[in-house]
Amino acid sequence: MFKLFHNCNVYTAAGEVIENGKVFVAKGKIKAIGKDIIPPEGTQEIDLQGCNLLPGLIDAHTHLGLEEECIGTPGADTNEATDPLTPHLRAIDAINPLEAGFSDALSGGVTTVAAGPGSANVLGGSFAAFKTFGRCIDEMVLKEPVAIKCAFGENPKRVYGKEKKLPSTRMGTAALLRQALSEAREYGNKKSLARSAASTPFHMKWEALLPVLDKKIPLKVHAHRADDILTAIRIAKEFDIDITIEHCTEGELIEDILYRENYPVIIGPTMSSRSKVELANKAFRTAVVLNKKGLKMALTTDHPVIPIQHLIVCAALAIREGMSEAEALRSITLYPAQILGIDERVGSIELEKDADFVVIEGEPFDVRSRVIATYIDGKKVFG
Repeated sequence: MFKLFHNCNVYTAAGEVIENGKVFVAKGKIKAIGKDIIPPEGTQEIDLQGCNLLPGLIDAHTHLGLEEECIGTPGADTNEATDPLTPHLRAIDAINPLEAGFSDALSGGVTTVAAGPGSANVLGGSFAAFKTFGRCIDEMVLKEPVAIKCAFGENPKRVYGKEKKLPSTRMGTAALLRQALSEAREYGNKKSLARSAASTPFHMKWEALLPVLDKKIPLKVHAHRADDILTAIRIAKEFDIDITIEHCTEGELIEDILYRENYPVIIGPTMSSRSKVELANKAFRTAVVLNKKGLKMALTTDHPVIPIQHLIVCAALAIREGMSEAEALRSITLYPAQILGIDERVGSIELEKDADFVVIEGEPFDVRSRVIATYIDGKKVFG
């Protein structure tokens, strides 16, 4: 099926806005973008009546489908808080695509997310990046694993400290992470030198960390406070691994160091209360400062902390604090796609990318505006 979306302003996120533009789609892919597209005979023409066409929005850090709403404990699958080292857990084994959060995502124009474990454990398991429409998570996945979750700060020490077990301090958290990475590296070395697979007993935990040690995927590091961020950077450099810094609440306090080290940051959930001491310096100004510094930066709702349909509102609040509209759009489209390593498929309106769009009636970052349609792979999934 050929489709031509026309009579709309096209926000590509990769370049200038194309006023009164057109986007031609075939087999779920973007095949042409511009003003003077002549479609083949039989093309379905979709008149967007002057609305704005944006790339499908992307949230790079959520717990969508793992922390189900309305049902309490039976739907709470975010934290396996029984062992501080669980890198072998896989988010896709707990994601329920039929829970209400997926409908909310589509109503807010969010077409792709990364979702995974919470921050109870030092190593919590793998995140997956997937589309937000479907019934079977295996058919929705774009990349899995996309990262292994790691956590510093209050949460691991709170969960395990009350049980009188490691870690009960920040020192304990760092030591456990070093231990895990060291043992995984030793396991990988033995495996590579083994004459046969049978001569190296399979170790599921350390096997899950090998892609991190090989720099195929990063550690997705939960860190709010500046000192925790610096500990994460210290360990990343010790083991020569890639990390993304999640939340980064006090990033503004060490902006020069973050710029020097140049790790991607995913900031938020900023549109929430200061529920613990680590969030004392929480402000949208942090995202603005780090963006202007030149860091690769994305905004997150951390759904369900902030309902996922309000991702674009988070971007609007960053604009109010001084971020440009173009950069705010990229912070919820292109930049999260790049950080997750899925930008060859999604994140901008460019040739041969997936036809994932959100159609907005009104200015994109006006909270009074309304999402009237969401498309994934050229198929209307909302509106």
